[in-house]
Amino acid sequence: MTALIQPFWSSVPQTDIDDLHRRLAETRWPPAGPQDGWAGGADQAYIRRIVCLWGQFDWPAFEKRLNARPNFVTEIDGQQIHFLWVRSPRPNAVPLILTHGWPSSFLEYLPIVDRLTDPVGNGPEDGPAFDVVVPSLPGFGFSAAPQWPGMSPRRIAGLWVKLMQRLGYDRFAAFGCDWGAYVTALMGLDHPDRISAIQMGYLSLMSPDARPNASDLEEKAYGERRRRWNDEEFGYFYQQGTKPATVGIPLNDSPAGLAAWIIEKWRAWADCIDDPAEIIAMDSILATLSLYWFTQTASSSARIYYESRRDPVRLAPGQRVEVPSGFFLEAPRSSSPGKTERTGPPPRRLAELAFNVQGWFVAPKGGHFPGLETPDLLTREIRSFFAAQHRPHA
Repeated sequence: MTALIQPFWSSVPQTDIDDLHRRLAETRWPPAGPQDGWAGGADQAYIRRIVCLWGQFDWPAFEKRLNARPNFVTEIDGQQIHFLWVRSPRPNAVPLILTHGWPSSFLEYLPIVDRLTDPVGNGPEDGPAFDVVVPSLPGFGFSAAPQWPGMSPRRIAGLWVKLMQRLGYDRFAAFGCDWGAYVTALMGLDHPDRISAIQMGYLSLMSPDARPNASDLEEKAYGERRRRWNDEEFGYFYQQGTKPATVGIPLNDSPAGLAAWIIEKWRAWADCIDDPAEIIAMDSILATLSLYWFTQTASSSARIYYESRRDPVRLAPGQRVEVPSGFFLEAPRSSSPGKTERTGPPPRRLAELAFNVQGWFVAPKGGHFPGLETPDLLTREIRSFFAAQHRPHA
């Protein structure tokens, strides 16, 4: 521990909690309209239920449990970063950084941290134990909102490398989902001397050599699913990618609006039929909403879409991420009216053009938030993949 790394404890004032409860109770709901459930966006009846449950959520009790974890903050290149740092009691543990996405947070990985630091009963007995670092992306959770333009995923990848070096890890492994998959891929692309292996929940880089094969049925079906998904589900992406500050103002003012914006995505992306609480504990959902609300990060978290569009990363012909790469992927699944079929795993050929693929796993269940939906399965596959890459550390 150095003076550059400071312990952190969350301390939300009771006045902020009271203000949240007042705003929830005074929500101004839209007049009743066509009853089409989720087909036209957030289902008002469901969001009303969430607002009621959120008003009963015991944030101080959750905060106490969170503060029992080893939380820290540090400043790197003028950016304050919050992170969990849980070290394994086992010798020769593999340093592993876990990166979340949107509309998630570092809380997504809480269920798997202890499983990863202690191998007993959590995967192959000859597999590695991990020293686990879980940072909050800049502008998310307890990490400060960037005060200057340019905080793109590529820049974040560089921050993560500096963070791990500051913690004493010159070489480390990385896992990420959603934006975390992109940041993880960019660490492998830009810093191969620092990264031992990467595992991702999403194919975030494509090779210019990946021309569609019209005669390949798998590639054709994947392309059709992607087109449907983009047509029906990408409204939020374009809004946050072009005008994040506009949507940030109402989301920062209305907890019901914040809940509608976030929960609609959790329902669409989780492996549920109609209610994300079918597969994710309601307390985890409410804790995530509370974290976004109390830290006032609806606007600053949306900005990652904007910054990514301004600083796109494109592979050159023949270029790929050469560090050993694994994938933990969602299967295509559609379960109810108003819920678009997920794109599912890309054809492996496309991934192999962009990555040195050494692991490929399509989950039989679970969706976009595996740390919360299928923590045992995710733990097993993380340990299995990195065991193959870190035999000397077993």
